Amino acid sequence: TRKQTPLLPGADHGAGMVLQEPAGAPSLSTAVGGVADATAEVQLSRLRWAVLLLFSSYSLCNAFQWIQYGSINNIFVRFYDVSAFAIDWLSMSYMLIYIPLLFPVAWLLDKRGLRLIALAGSALNAMGAWVKLGSLKPHLFPVTVMGQVICALAQVFILGMPSRIASVWFGSHEVSTACSIAVFGNQLGIAAGFLVPPVLIPNEEDVEKLAYHISIMFFMTAGVASALFILVIIVFKEKPLHPPSRAQASIQSRPTAEYSYMQSILRLLRNANFLLLMVTYGLNVGCFYALSTLLSRMVIHHYPGEEVNAGRIGLTIILSGMVGALISGIWLDKTKTYKQTTLVVYIMSLVGMIVYTFTLSLGHLWVVFVTAGSLGFFMTGYLPLGFEFAAELTYPESEGTSSGLLNVSAQIFGIAFTIGQGQIMDRFGTKAGNLLLCSFLFLGTVMTAFIKADLRRQQANLENEQTVSKRPFNPCCAAAISSGQHPTSHLSRKGGGLWGSSLLAFSNR
Repeated sequence: TRKQTPLLPGADHGAGMVLQEPAGAPSLSTAVGGVADATAEVQLSRLRWAVLLLFSSYSLCNAFQWIQYGSINNIFVRFYDVSAFAIDWLSMSYMLIYIPLLFPVAWLLDKRGLRLIALAGSALNAMGAWVKLGSLKPHLFPVTVMGQVICALAQVFILGMPSRIASVWFGSHEVSTACSIAVFGNQLGIAAGFLVPPVLIPNEEDVEKLAYHISIMFFMTAGVASALFILVIIVFKEKPLHPPSRAQASIQSRPTAEYSYMQSILRLLRNANFLLLMVTYGLNVGCFYALSTLLSRMVIHHYPGEEVNAGRIGLTIILSGMVGALISGIWLDKTKTYKQTTLVVYIMSLVGMIVYTFTLSLGHLWVVFVTAGSLGFFMTGYLPLGFEFAAELTYPESEGTSSGLLNVSAQIFGIAFTIGQGQIMDRFGTKAGNLLLCSFLFLGTVMTAFIKADLRRQQANLENEQTVSKRPFNPCCAAAISSGQHPTSHLSRKGGGLWGSSLLAFSNR
């Protein structure tokens, strides 16, 4: 029989920390002096890993559908008899639709919970995949656009989920691992989107044969997406029978409180350091989006017939970026040098982009693999760094709101850079298009140098540590109650780690 601890009825609904009370530790109500009117048993559910794996799987499927056209751009251009710019818009639709729908869906997640959002995301993902099967004739390009737009809608219901799943289903010692698995699912989907389409769809001249190969990819995607939707209906629950932590139990025991997204956004927009970071983050990640979307066009231009290797280069960028993100996260956890690390990674992203630009046309494909991998290591590795730095600069605002604004900035710059670079490449060549990205990365590097390292979260941690020396109770619990954090925030402000605040990035394209 587990010990049941009274819960503080006044605990903030927005407490995003997921913490387990150690054996023998005083209860929340005892520690803070409140009077409890509810009790709950803290227990981890065996179903939690199935829920996480299922989410990661349909997130992977959705990310695959984002890049499946761009990775073989030239083949779809010939099949549908449209411009390369039109195919680019199939990828950019994900960015465009995300911008206006981010905060309404985040509000819906808060009000209606995980299961409804999971059902909507997986259903739209499957629906979009089936609609694409109706576009297997060259004159049916508008149908494939419709299918991609539906998949883009699904993405909005997917990107905000990882942190909420971690906090609702996992204990305090598992949340970072759970979040990282959810993020990796999306990244692996992008990697698969680079690797699989060139293998399944060879560069055939015969349109009928092309239609056959494209149908195989579309059928496989629709089948997998439908199976995942059915599994979501059967397996995915709103929450476990028992809360996984004391903080989560406290959240579940009190009535839902109203939260003003607008007020939080206005406060963030008055933070000068955050505004600088929002622009610099948008510049860096926007360059990554443009590079990913146009990568196949660039490689095929210099290495005709190398569609499969173009996909492998994209895979190299994503995988090396995942390693870079992991290493930078470990470094941050040990050193807390947010400003210095962010600036160094930004500089190396610029250097990597310059090297990639001037080696792409040398005629040696192995050189492109090396330079692209190095570029991905720093450029993709920057994504979670930006979110961690934002969490420091904006504490105690919800990480869900600050990361949402960073992502909106990235989507806007991503669309602008993809269009601009694509047009420049068509008129002046790939080198001129890449130099455009280099110039904006240089601007972002300069702006990053002017961001002040106002580490508010670290200061709060120091104050909590000073408090605990005077008060004999768990400081994590007090932080969970006093932070005023919204439930859509990503993880503990005290130490959720890199993955706790990088969930909307990554995935995101």
